[in-house]
Amino acid sequence: MTVDQTERGPADIEARKRLAVLANATADATALMERGQHETAKGAQTTVPPEEVVEIIGTWPEAARMGVQQMVLQYGQPNEATPTKLLWFDRAPWKRIQVTSDQVVHKFPTPHADFLTQYIDYEVPPDKFGELGRYDGSCLIDRTMGEAAARCDSEAANFLTLNLMHEIVTGTRTVDDARAFYSETLSAYCLGESAPHCEGFLFELPKGGSGDPDQPVPPGPKAKQITQQVEEFLSASGRS
Repeated sequence: MTVDQTERGPADIEARKRLAVLANATADATALMERGQHETAKGAQTTVPPEEVVEIIGTWPEAARMGVQQMVLQYGQPNEATPTKLLWFDRAPWKRIQVTSDQVVHKFPTPHADFLTQYIDYEVPPDKFGELGRYDGSCLIDRTMGEAAARCDSEAANFLTLNLMHEIVTGTRTVDDARAFYSETLSAYCLGESAPHCEGFLFELPKGGSGDPDQPVPPGPKAKQITQQVEEFLSASGRS
């Protein structure tokens, strides 16, 4: 692929290329909706061989390497890999799992490095976003995808994060109570004690249907103009 070095940012892209991107994205969305799909996950169709995984994680930080080994033990070989990431798709109870060699410092409930992110289908009401933001910065919400995720250093911590997220969303626990409960419960788990919140989901997981594609806004003059141009582009390119 030839890269035009003169086009370095959004302001430098020619109008015709801006239109082409929008038009093709519009056509792609139309095709998905016609097939009754909200999203795609083609990475689930591939598998990374064991020897490749061993080579990739050879120089990773110890905690992340241990995280990969535990995920392989529980969920089998990953579906996708880069030198710094491994991905698993559709490994019950998880929709997606990602382990990275890159780490981020997280000081709640005590300082540690986050590198393991695990996703589920889950619809969070928009009026709960603020509470979840105060609860845990590594509780990740994607309204469009209809996903919730937890990023920490272990699956046990991620189960705990999402179980408490659900309790906040359903109004059975406050943010302050959740934060205090999180600290004590994860500590108990790490001491070898029973901790059901860390050992699996305590609520029924949705399976799809949680995505929120939002709604179009009433078009103004510019939006009407670009809509017409998109239709003309797609007609000319045979994608209408």
